[in-house]
Amino acid sequence: MQKLPDYEKVLLITLQLPHEDEREVEESLEELARLADTAGAQVVGRVVQRARRPDPATFLGRGKVRDEIAPACRELGVDLVICDHELSPAQVHNLEEELGVRVIDRTQLILDIFARRARTREGRLQVELAQLEYLYPRLAGKGTELSRLGGGIGTRGPGETKLETDRRRIKRRITDLRRELEEVRRHRALLRTRRQGVPLTLVSLVGYTNAGKSTLLNALTGADVPAEDRLFATLDPTTRRLVLPNNEVVLLTDTVGFIRRLPHHLVAAFRATLEEVVEADLLLHVVDVSSPDYPDQVKAVEDVLASLGAGEKPTILVYNKIDRLTAEETWLLPTGRPAVAVSALTGRGLDELRRLIMDVLKDQRVRREFLVPYRRGDVLNLLYEKGEVLRREDTPAGVLLEVELGAVWASRAAALLGKDNPGRISG
Repeated sequence: MQKLPDYEKVLLITLQLPHEDEREVEESLEELARLADTAGAQVVGRVVQRARRPDPATFLGRGKVRDEIAPACRELGVDLVICDHELSPAQVHNLEEELGVRVIDRTQLILDIFARRARTREGRLQVELAQLEYLYPRLAGKGTELSRLGGGIGTRGPGETKLETDRRRIKRRITDLRRELEEVRRHRALLRTRRQGVPLTLVSLVGYTNAGKSTLLNALTGADVPAEDRLFATLDPTTRRLVLPNNEVVLLTDTVGFIRRLPHHLVAAFRATLEEVVEADLLLHVVDVSSPDYPDQVKAVEDVLASLGAGEKPTILVYNKIDRLTAEETWLLPTGRPAVAVSALTGRGLDELRRLIMDVLKDQRVRREFLVPYRRGDVLNLLYEKGEVLRREDTPAGVLLEVELGAVWASRAAALLGKDNPGRISG
């Protein structure tokens, strides 16, 4: 295998379109620089081109490429050019012809980082599928050029498994990966079904990448999940037990971080992992309030949650890293929905967060009817212990109860009783 260099010198390029302001473009480019750093690159320059629309041939326009970017690549010794937008196969080919260096886009960079970070078999399968689905339409006409794969940013993962073979073989591999991931999905569904038989609330940590989710998981549960000041430091979900002030035990899961324009290949490939978010009873949306553009990050996360069908989930906003703010800045944090300011690093606000989780779960109360067979004393005890029984009727088929209780416990009782008795909504 070809030895990778310690770092690659990278030039970042992007367009500023009419509907974008300068601040948005700068923030996105700064994020791209951090992604490049995470991938092990050294950013040596940035180029921004204002245009009404992307040039179909070279994205930035041939004049800009020849007169400014090509000389900059030679002067700075650039090894790689990274575009902050997704490029078409023709644009990549034309840019590489003009510049004489490799060119990748934001999507391929993120896929490269995921390939480096995935640790579990499931994570590696998901990343390989996402990379192959991204690269498959870009293979036509490449021919022997694909022999370059396997050395440098944007070439890790399936690049080392001989992508140059042929399109049919790659298509078969994609089919096999989908089949394997469907098995993973079924296995996860089985585990969730079994977990529903245990009356434990499921809480998922979500948020922008590098918001401090892993640090918060460690601080709340005493876990030892690796936490680095880098984007996408952890990919594989981790679940730990969290004890609330009323001694109730919940399961807290750390999930993959989100980002602006998260590649749809990744969202699709990580469907099995992201279903943990969809199945959660409560979401803790962790926000890095020390980031100047955190409102935009909040919106990016909410957009992804909505696309997953989890936009209406009960959610607590956790404003993290307040140790980096002044007292005045802390007071200016938005209110109006369940929210708490914390520092996962110093422990400040964590007791308040635990109490808020307890209160929010307690407030999610519903009224349900359950027909509990006489042999299911475990469910009967659960309903009496966790809810307020409003009406009881002993019937030949079992005990008919009308109960007001937390939504979490209602769903657990329904899962224990099975599909035949899901718990009807009372008037």
